[in-house]
Amino acid sequence: MPRSNRPRRPVSGKGGGAAGRGTAKGAGRKGGGEVPELDLERSRAGIARRETAPDGDWMVRSITAKNAEKTYICPGCSTAVPPGIAHLVVWKDDHLFGAAAGLAERRHWHSNCWVSRSYRYR
Repeated sequence: MPRSNRPRRPVSGKGGGAAGRGTAKGAGRKGGGEVPELDLERSRAGIARRETAPDGDWMVRSITAKNAEKTYICPGCSTAVPPGIAHLVVWKDDHLFGAAAGLAERRHWHSNCWVSRSYRYR
């Protein structure tokens, strides 16, 4: 019966142990390399938040300048949102035909255009 409370041997390239045990198994093990630095901007960028306004409930996701790769037309000012510009992706959360239809009709807005939009019927 194996003992699970025994500390494991460090994996080394010398093949220590019976018949090189531990070298082949440990080669693909996680945690063997350097840990990358945590990018908080990237981790927050993919999370959508819910905003409630007089024109309905909206899901809003921030796109960082690093992740903006395509050109879009902002519905607020009808000008381009070029690659490399931080902006927002917005879709209706309370769409008449469901959440999937609202997601399919998502639009890319300049951050300032989204904040200063008018709530009249479009």
